[in-house]
Amino acid sequence: MARRWSLNITPTERIGRIVVGAAAITAGIVLLFQSPGLGVAALEVLLILAGLDLAVTGALGHCPLYAALGYQPKSLRGFR
Repeated sequence: MARRWSLNITPTERIGRIVVGAAAITAGIVLLFQSPGLGVAALEVLLILAGLDLAVTGALGHCPLYAALGYQPKSLRGFR
């Protein structure tokens, strides 16, 4: 049986996460193809992964870190 996650990110934060995540993914990909060294490529990959995390949590409306810390925005208290 699948468990549905509760929303723990406000609509404004969701939009911000998606926009910043998409920008990080784009910047990471552009920089990855322009970087000459392997050491620098690792940083671009980390930037892409961080962007993916932001975009996915924004799209889903659920942040596992917020859930682990027990954080719930005041505007979302009482919603599921």
